[in-house]
Amino acid sequence: MTETKSQRIAPSKAFGSSRVKKSTSLGNKNTVPLPKGAKTSKKRVGQGPGSGIGKTSARGQKGQKARTSSMRRGFEGGQMPLHRRLPKRGFTSKNHKLYQSVNIGLLGKLGINGTITPEILKQKNVIQDENLLIKILGDGEITVSIQITADAFSETAKTKIEKAGGTVTIRTQAKTNKD
Repeated sequence: MTETKSQRIAPSKAFGSSRVKKSTSLGNKNTVPLPKGAKTSKKRVGQGPGSGIGKTSARGQKGQKARTSSMRRGFEGGQMPLHRRLPKRGFTSKNHKLYQSVNIGLLGKLGINGTITPEILKQKNVIQDENLLIKILGDGEITVSIQITADAFSETAKTKIEKAGGTVTIRTQAKTNKD
């Protein structure tokens, strides 16, 4: 019985993989051979001279920058740092309330009639959250009569709504943004 060349080479893995013919089908992504250098392991510093970055671990010789925690953030070499050079003004008030603003012109464009509550405004995507504070502002015109409930109203919004025959109600269970 005579053997073909491919039958003789196939079991020769014992003599080294370089003699075995490799499949080069590009059918699946997982069988495509990666190019050399595509997957490199992370460099580990200080692992001896053979690693290429041993001994000083790419920090050079001695000195401040060779030490651990050499300088704190914002340190400018003893010069007056930027955050101390710039002037400071004002403060952030603890009592500041952040309102979601809604203009009455937008309510007129949406065609919302009758009673308007924060839940309805949320459903129409006018506000982001009905539990946060809402303020109605007077930009735009309104022609229909509406009964609106919110946490605050501007003077112009109040007069425009009442002029159109509507009513204004201030919400009692108003929540702050900190809740």
